[in-house]
Amino acid sequence: MAWDDMQELAPRTARSTYTHRILGMQLEARRRIRKQYGQPEFDGDTGNEGVDENLLQFDGGQQCSWIREEPEMSETKGKVAIVGCGLIGSCWGAMFASAGYSVAVYEINDSLAQAGVGRIRGNLNTMQKEQLSRGKYTIEEAMAQVTRTVDLAEALHGAIYVQESTMESETFKKDIFSKMDAIAGPETILASSTSTIPASTFTETLKNRSRCLVVHPVNPPLYLSLTEVVPAPWTDEISVAKTVELMKDIGQTPVRLNREVLGFAVNRLQYALLAEAWRLVKDGVLDPEDVDKVMSEGLGPRYAFQGPLQTIHLNALGVEDYCNRYAAGIRRVLADMGPTPSFEEPEVIEKISLSMRTSVPDHPSALEQRKTNLARLAKLKRE
Repeated sequence: MAWDDMQELAPRTARSTYTHRILGMQLEARRRIRKQYGQPEFDGDTGNEGVDENLLQFDGGQQCSWIREEPEMSETKGKVAIVGCGLIGSCWGAMFASAGYSVAVYEINDSLAQAGVGRIRGNLNTMQKEQLSRGKYTIEEAMAQVTRTVDLAEALHGAIYVQESTMESETFKKDIFSKMDAIAGPETILASSTSTIPASTFTETLKNRSRCLVVHPVNPPLYLSLTEVVPAPWTDEISVAKTVELMKDIGQTPVRLNREVLGFAVNRLQYALLAEAWRLVKDGVLDPEDVDKVMSEGLGPRYAFQGPLQTIHLNALGVEDYCNRYAAGIRRVLADMGPTPSFEEPEVIEKISLSMRTSVPDHPSALEQRKTNLARLAKLKRE
């Protein structure tokens, strides 16, 4: 359901920057929320008995939302705190500001905070240039809602959502989340951008742990919309649902993991592919440049539009037919793949490094070309 369509489901007088409503939750999600908050079970299809209608409103669909009127920039959709504004944090800041949220940047000193705000402006310029903006606002209108501070309490004050993008360290995550937990508002969602560390490892002892989760973007986030939403075992359903809708509102494509697994989804799939690429080079089956061609000229273009499961569905007369035809062959190939590499084999590292230095002699230019290509792909996928 489109954001504009969802707005029409509620009276205009009920819409405001901080109005929290849940729309169209699935029946199972309704049941879990009722159980969590001690609501009585319900019979029938509507399930509205005993629920505070100021909190929950169901329309029988599949999505749920915070209803927010599309604001003028003088009245934003809500405040978002960016804790750590480096490469990833500044992308988050730009996406939220572009979509109509006020953004408070927190860093440990003002020099880093200034640099982070500068990166947000640079990202907004890139988004405008590449037609990747997340709202109707000009760069100056968006930047007018971006502030910086070295006071964590000031950054979190009044925030509906916090996106932490600091060091990829479990110890550091425990420290920063403990500090945020002590000052967060009673409804503030605390999210981490971590790519591999489950939220359960750094939020278990927090008083607000039911509103803590991982929200992991794919790098570079301005060009790749996928975002993994990974709740801890104790993250409540309302927080997950709000986060999913928030990601959609800023133009991301959220996928919600039903439970924590190490590495989440993106890295589990990526690492499986990398392991076999490494083995093919190590065993002398392919040169590194040809491994990359298998992806860039073969699997990659197809996977850009259909994932691996839709691919097998289309490569036969459906999934059942594919499995009937190819299951035995798949098992034979998988059994032949060998052990997981250490990724520390010096001869393999040197071989791949030499190939990369030859094929990618100018690293900065190659990064810029990657951004250009991804922007073109994003535009193609929107058409």
